[in-house]
Amino acid sequence: MRTTVTLDPDVRALLERAMREQDRSFKETLNDAVRSGLRRSAGSAKAARFVQRSFKMGRPLVDLTKANALAGELEDAALAARTQLRRQRGT
Repeated sequence: MRTTVTLDPDVRALLERAMREQDRSFKETLNDAVRSGLRRSAGSAKAARFVQRSFKMGRPLVDLTKANALAGELEDAALAARTQLRRQRGT
């Protein structure tokens, strides 16, 4: 297949260096690089398992037993303020 590809300057430099080192044509070097990259990405489909690290942070500095209630009250207050502002603009 014949196609036009726009290469970033760093990719072009890498290809030119590989062409010189391997004494190969642009087409051969590019095809090998694409094959290698695609094989590598297909092989790495089984990514390493993600492990979330956790740390003991000690006792909280504030009482968190009613944190959700406080968050709800703050959200209600913000909603009431926005509603009031809309009413004032509409009047």
